Amino acid sequence: MIEIQNITKSFDGKLVIKGIDGVFERGKTNMIIGASGTGKSVLLKCMVGLLNPDQGNVFFTQRNFTEANRTLKTEIRREIGMLFQGGALFDSKNVQENVKFPLDLLTKMEESEKLDRVNFVLSRVGLENVNNKMPSELSGGMKKRVGIARAIVNNSRYLFCDEPNSGLDPQTAILIDNLIQEITQEFNITTIVVSHDMNSVMEIGEHVMFIFEGAKVWEGTNQDITKSDVKELNDFLFANALLRTVKDIKV
Repeated sequence: MIEIQNITKSFDGKLVIKGIDGVFERGKTNMIIGASGTGKSVLLKCMVGLLNPDQGNVFFTQRNFTEANRTLKTEIRREIGMLFQGGALFDSKNVQENVKFPLDLLTKMEESEKLDRVNFVLSRVGLENVNNKMPSELSGGMKKRVGIARAIVNNSRYLFCDEPNSGLDPQTAILIDNLIQEITQEFNITTIVVSHDMNSVMEIGEHVMFIFEGAKVWEGTNQDITKSDVKELNDFLFANALLRTVKDIKV
């Protein structure tokens, strides 16, 4: 479980995150949604320690990450997996080297153990026998799956995904959504997905937090979201539906 309390963040005097509280449960796909520029990615960066909040605390299974000493922060970071928006694979490393990187960096495993683990997670995301391929040889969907394999290779307890469907066609996006949800449930991970894609929300959003102009204005499940009477959320839903209609017409 991850809990955030009163997370607040400003840049150059402008309040970007406005005292957000929330609880993200283990074994569920928790989603943070909102339009571009509303503070979703800033909140995520505060949660994983890439940014320090001006106020508030982040707890990983009741351990205060924000105020932790270096030893505890390192311990928690070893339990975190991150799927970046563009995959963020190392262009100079092949698939095996990319996935193995966290094990090289964070563990003292024997090389044979590392390779066994790499092959296991690659198999789990449906990418057997691609170990020697370079990122330039992979499709967008394959890169995302390699990114997921790397994010869970260290037996992560917490998985953060920043716009995992960005740049993917609808069919591949659904595959990535389903894979994230399957892995979350199978390994009982606390997963947080930052997205503005309502297809993903309706597909896998077991717990959804909607942010508008840096504040949490709605929270619930994907079953509840269409029953909301929150104007900002309803406007967001309408804009998404309109965008999907325009895309369908173009196709």
